[in-house]
Amino acid sequence: MDLEELRESFEDFSDHLPDHRLERNKLHRVEEILLLTLTAVICGAEGWRDIERFGKAKIDFLRQIFPYKNGISSDDTLRRFFRALDPKAFQGYFASWAKTIQLPNLHIAVDGKVSRHTFDDDQNPLHMVSAFASDCRLVLAQEKVSDKSNEITAIPSLLNLLDLERAIVTIDAMGCQREIAQMIGQKGSDYVLSLKGNQGTLHEDVKLIFKDTALLQEITPDRYQTIDGSEHGRLEERSYRAILCPEIIKTHHEWPYLKSLVEVVSRREIKGKVSQEERYYITSLEPIAKKIGTAIRAHWAIENSLHWILDISFRDDESRIRRGNAPENIAIIKHMALNMLQKAKGKRDSIKQMRKAAGWENAQLLKILTQISQI
Repeated sequence: MDLEELRESFEDFSDHLPDHRLERNKLHRVEEILLLTLTAVICGAEGWRDIERFGKAKIDFLRQIFPYKNGISSDDTLRRFFRALDPKAFQGYFASWAKTIQLPNLHIAVDGKVSRHTFDDDQNPLHMVSAFASDCRLVLAQEKVSDKSNEITAIPSLLNLLDLERAIVTIDAMGCQREIAQMIGQKGSDYVLSLKGNQGTLHEDVKLIFKDTALLQEITPDRYQTIDGSEHGRLEERSYRAILCPEIIKTHHEWPYLKSLVEVVSRREIKGKVSQEERYYITSLEPIAKKIGTAIRAHWAIENSLHWILDISFRDDESRIRRGNAPENIAIIKHMALNMLQKAKGKRDSIKQMRKAAGWENAQLLKILTQISQI
C-alpha cells in the first residue's frame, strides 16, 4: 500500500463523518485530525496534550500523507472536536470498516467494559459493550451504555451493526434474553448464553436436569474435558456435558432456537487448595460438547485480548478524557488502533512492543497505518 492509497483511505473515512464545525473554524481538515489522533494513540499518547506534542514531533511524517498547512491542531482544538463529534456516525463507519474481515468459523464474544476514570461531574464513567472476534482478536463494533443493566438494550443495537451469518455469538448472563436469542437466530447465527438467576426458574431447572442421574443415563450426554497446568502449582480442569434440550424445558420456557443445555464443571487446584464451580448455558448449537466448550473458552478472549490490553497497554482505566462525546470517540480510536496493531504484529511481537517501535520508527508506524484498508 503506497502513501496515495493510505491518503485515500483516510479521506474516505472522514467523508463519512459529519463535520460539526463552522467554516471559519476549519483550520484543520477532519482527515488531518483523525490521522494525527490515531497515529498518536498507536504510539502511546494518552491525552490531548500528548497528541499535540506527538504531532509536532512527527510533523514531517504526517505531511507525507496530508499537507497540514496550518500546522498541528492544539490540544484545545482536539478537545473541542472530539467532544462534539457524533459518536454514532463514527461508530457506524467503524463497524462498516470492520465488516470487511473475512473469517471462517467466526466466533464473536459480546461483553462490556467500564473506563473507570472517565467520569465527570455530570456523567458516569464510560461503559462500552463491544463485539470481539476472538479468532483474530479484532473489535467489530461497540455501543455505549449508561450502566451494566443497560447492556440488555445495547446488545441488540450492537448486533444490528454486524454480519453474523454462520457465526457463534457468546454472551454472559446479562445478555441471556429471549429477544437477543431471537435476533441472533434470525441473523443466521448460533448463540451460547450463560445462565444465572435472572431468567426466572430456567437456571434452576437446567441445574436440576444435570443433577438427575437417572435421566442422564437415558440421554447420555456428550462430553469434553480440558486440563491446563502451570509450573506455579496451578491446575485447572474443565469438564463439559452437553445434552439435547428436553421438551419440557422448551415448552415451559419458550426460548427461540434453543437446542441444547450445557454444564461446565471447573475444578481449580492452586498450591494444594481445591475449589470447584458449576456453570450452565443454553445454546442453539447441537449438543457437541467440544464445539460448545471451545466457544465458551473463546469468550474469555475478550477479557484477555481486549479489556486487559486496553487497561495495561493503553492505560484505559486511567484515562482523564471525560467530557461530552470525547470518551466514546476516543474509545473507538483505541479500538481502531488495537485492530491495526493486531493485524500488523508478528508472532513474537507484543502490542506494547509494537507501540514502542511505532513511536521510534516511521517505517513501523507506516506499516501499522496501512492496515486501515486491510481490515
